[in-house]
Amino acid sequence: MEFSSKLLEKAVNEMAQLPGIGKRTALRLVLHLLKQPVEQTQYLSQALTTMREEVKFCKNCHNISDVEVCEICSNASRNHAIICVVEDIRDVMAIENTNQFKGVYHVLGGKISPIDGVGPSQLNITTLVDKVQTGKVEEIIFALSSTMEGDTTNFYLYKQLKNFEIKTSTIARGIAVGDELEYADEVTLGRSIVQRVPFENSLKNI
Repeated sequence: MEFSSKLLEKAVNEMAQLPGIGKRTALRLVLHLLKQPVEQTQYLSQALTTMREEVKFCKNCHNISDVEVCEICSNASRNHAIICVVEDIRDVMAIENTNQFKGVYHVLGGKISPIDGVGPSQLNITTLVDKVQTGKVEEIIFALSSTMEGDTTNFYLYKQLKNFEIKTSTIARGIAVGDELEYADEVTLGRSIVQRVPFENSLKNI
């Protein structure tokens, strides 16, 4: 792809580093920004800079937040004895959109994936175990995607928690095998949360 401007080329190359954005899409986006008032581009730039510099991760659940403790964790009406374990912020958003879950979350920050060099020590697992050790947790819901990496992570977490007197469950397999939670429709995802099953039952299918 030939560019008449080095400045344009640099902007396109930076935009193309975003997930799912190829060079042609990046070019369309950059040219769109060039057609907008200068102020509009400045608003976008400032919003991204402010987010990167000031965004926080909740000290309780590792969810993205504007403050030290996110709105979900600080909500007294939520059931803090039930923790839904998810991969990342997108899964929290997907489950919240169903309006079917009234507990709290724990964001792992990924899934165990040896092929990608991601091991248990790189995930927020220790803090989950610490929560359970307080004795205030009654149930852990594993809500990771139904992929090999998701099942591996679920099983690892189960082994870490099986000696504690808590209930461990997993979302019902209304979510097709291989699917990511963020792409599931709200009705299916909501039903899979409500109809969750004991994790031990799912071991027969692994």
